[in-house]
Amino acid sequence: MSNPLRKVRRMIVPSRTLASYMVRMHLGRFLGILIGLTAVLQLLDLLAQADDIMKPEGATWVSIVSYVSMRAPQLIAQFAPFTALLATLLTLATLNQHSEVVVMKAMGLSSHRILLPLGIASLLIATTHFVFNETVVVRANAELRYWQEHDYAVDLPPNTNRTGRVWLKEGNTIVQVEAVSQLRNRVVLDKVSLFERDDAGRLEAMVLADFAWYQDGAWTLHEVRRFDAKSHLVEVTPTVEWNIATRPERFLALTVRADQVSFVGLWKSMQRLREEGLPTSRLMSSFLQKFAGPASTMLMPLLAAVAAFGVHRAGSLVVRLVMGMALGFSFFVADNFMLAMGEFGVAPPFLAAWAPFFLFLLLGYAVIFNSEEGRPAPKNKTVKAATGD
Repeated sequence: MSNPLRKVRRMIVPSRTLASYMVRMHLGRFLGILIGLTAVLQLLDLLAQADDIMKPEGATWVSIVSYVSMRAPQLIAQFAPFTALLATLLTLATLNQHSEVVVMKAMGLSSHRILLPLGIASLLIATTHFVFNETVVVRANAELRYWQEHDYAVDLPPNTNRTGRVWLKEGNTIVQVEAVSQLRNRVVLDKVSLFERDDAGRLEAMVLADFAWYQDGAWTLHEVRRFDAKSHLVEVTPTVEWNIATRPERFLALTVRADQVSFVGLWKSMQRLREEGLPTSRLMSSFLQKFAGPASTMLMPLLAAVAAFGVHRAGSLVVRLVMGMALGFSFFVADNFMLAMGEFGVAPPFLAAWAPFFLFLLLGYAVIFNSEEGRPAPKNKTVKAATGD
């Protein structure tokens, strides 16, 4: 490494050995806590769901293994930031208890440079968390929901992008679809209900169809039953041409579930909705949360810093650990609250996803700057003898 680059590196990370030591310590505690916590939560969840899983005819231990393979990724992704908080608290508490933080301060390291190796470890965890969410968790969410909707049935056909109920308005007609499926290049709508109204909004007729599909540029309703509100007559027809301008892409976009698609698929769905002139604020909140969720891991060293830099006369180490954990829990509560507000359309998407992050980022820095040990130790300061010479 050239001289200028080495100087820059030493300004950021003064010692590779020290940084490597702290990163290994943090990652080791993180993996240990995550494995243990996931195992306990998976066992408790399995005890609660085992009866339903083994209830279908033909269910064996394979069903239990399948459930664990789908549920475990959800638990790992859900509790990774909380595990990062516990690992950071434990790492800093250990360093503080062994007076290693005091030694670092005596070397002239500021609190930022002490926390930097933990920030690097948190960045690695956040990146892995994001990739894990977008590749493994979204697929596990879709498969588990599909399996649960069919009561954990054995030998269930593969999930064909089946989604949930959707409502839309086409002219004076309200359309309700129970589920949308995609079979190869054909989109199938299950249990279609049409509520035909006049210009004044009064119901004229109700049409029920077992299913509908899109082929050769047109929709066709099958097994149709039409109830006329004026004559009270029911008309049954095997097939009816359905004159509706909505294309299959709109149904697929309307039924998208943010936790079951990657951020690329979610962005494409939002683009389709924008082209249709439909609101996308709910999906935008979930889209931004896909980045803000893993990024919250990088916030944990700041929230846990009270365990390392709190002064001894301010309380015991246990008290400071409780304070750090309280800050972390407060962040998770605020984050879930704002995400719910964003999904309901009460808060703007950006604020719903990122406001807790930036708020607690400032709060974490406030904790460091207002603790006596959070200030960098003076360099090359000679301490005089007690005699005053």
